[in-house]
Amino acid sequence: SFGAGNAGKLLRIPLYVFGRVVTALVPRSADLWVFGSAVGLADGAWALWREAAAQGERAVWLTGTDAEAALARERGIPSAPKSSWRGFALTARAAVIVVTHGFGDVNRYSATGGVVVQLWHGIPLKRIGLDAEVTTASPVPFARRGAVLLLRALYRRTQARIRVLPAASELVRGRLESAFGLETARVPVTGEPRTDVLRTGSDAERRAHGRAAVDTLVGPFASTTRLVLYAPTWRDGGADPAAPEPSDAARIEALLDETDAVLLIRSHHLGVGDYEALRGPRVRMLGSGVGADITPLLPGFDVLVTDYSSLAFDAALAELPTVFFAPDLEAYTASRGFYGTYAEVAGDDPARNWEGVTRALRAVLTDPGALADRLRRARALSAHVHAFRDGGSTARVYRVIRGLLRPAPAPERAP
Repeated sequence: SFGAGNAGKLLRIPLYVFGRVVTALVPRSADLWVFGSAVGLADGAWALWREAAAQGERAVWLTGTDAEAALARERGIPSAPKSSWRGFALTARAAVIVVTHGFGDVNRYSATGGVVVQLWHGIPLKRIGLDAEVTTASPVPFARRGAVLLLRALYRRTQARIRVLPAASELVRGRLESAFGLETARVPVTGEPRTDVLRTGSDAERRAHGRAAVDTLVGPFASTTRLVLYAPTWRDGGADPAAPEPSDAARIEALLDETDAVLLIRSHHLGVGDYEALRGPRVRMLGSGVGADITPLLPGFDVLVTDYSSLAFDAALAELPTVFFAPDLEAYTASRGFYGTYAEVAGDDPARNWEGVTRALRAVLTDPGALADRLRRARALSAHVHAFRDGGSTARVYRVIRGLLRPAPAPERAP
């Protein structure tokens, strides 16, 4: 939960102070870039790593687990454990620090200075950062107001280190400026590197690549089998209210049999959900432990089911029909809130229970008119939030960073 995380931040204040002293004394290496991501060698950081490496930058990946380290070795890229002394030193010396979730993606104690690039992991639908009270929730039962004010000040000060936070459009830029407390110049509208894979190559090529990747991870499936992805968002440490009952499971399994479909469940990597009721032959688990990066897989699916996840915006860019499922809409609106209204994204008819989900899925999978309507909605949503659909966002972000690193021209001498 945010409260538990905030407790850890307060307890680690001495380590942050130590790191700040070190980074004030250690010079940064002009040619060193470090990368990290909470989801491993994936997401926007991986897209930018490949661009930077292709451009000749000295790029090092900072790993958080043994599995990440093994994958880095398999890919033949330079890496180091982020929590090691070497990870601390590399972060302290890097001219460019790239993260996707937070400063803990690299070595959090030495991530001060240099050009910090925050490649946020999705377009915000639910309120985040300074716009969400839960971000600075008090971890203690006493002096709550004081703890919240301290955490809010620390959060704002920490995010002020960010030099580049790419936005998908002007609409999204406003949300990110507000959530992170940043000035407009630090939030360039370049598009998101993490989504370039959704607009590279032809529709058929993206479909084939995504389907093959899904088959490799959890299949294989017959070519005629339709794939349904269910991806609920994190409930800030709480239980998932959409976990199905046995009666729901029977209804879902009947629909999957009827339509020759498979349901793949991707619970948030920090989420808590109970899907024991769904254990039929047409159900697979596709958590981050199975596939770290879901974005390249999206074109391989036939329909997405989600609630308040930013994945809906990625699916829209991939022109993937989406069924919205909001079992706790009123409570979630009151506790977390949205940018704009939920109806602007989900329409006026989100499913409120699994019966509604199966009804909507049956229509999308069997009725060409219903499918065409969902695709129309996806294209309209994509046009609303994505300024670029050319697969060139990573290159644009790289150019922004190089512009910040470029030394200022020498002053002209007087004649």
